[in-house]
Amino acid sequence: MTPQELMDSFSYLINWEDKYRYLIELGEKLRDFPEADKTDANQVLGCQAQVWITHRIEGDKHYFNATSDSHIVRGLEAILLTFVNGKTSKEIQSLDMMAVFKKLGLEDHLSPSRRNGFLAMSNKIFSLTY
Repeated sequence: MTPQELMDSFSYLINWEDKYRYLIELGEKLRDFPEADKTDANQVLGCQAQVWITHRIEGDKHYFNATSDSHIVRGLEAILLTFVNGKTSKEIQSLDMMAVFKKLGLEDHLSPSRRNGFLAMSNKIFSLTY
């Protein structure tokens, strides 16, 4: 799925319950995350949920995988990965993921702690692309 397709899908959903279900569905589509990758180095600090992100580079493109013990957080990870996977450092650094968070209508319906977790995950990804 492309970032635009993701944005379009959210725009078609009128009520929050539908967006919530879609967010959970996105999280269910994340790739398997090996237990061996659930290390302190891969853990994202600043999230209430347990969150891990791995990173690899192929050529000049970055690829991430992520998981969490929270269905909602896995959905938020799926959104992030849609925007950053297969992008260069410059492309990732130019993203404003909090603007995406707001545009999807997530700010109005998710708790401040989920927003802070989304920001922590974004910051972890950005730090890995410098």
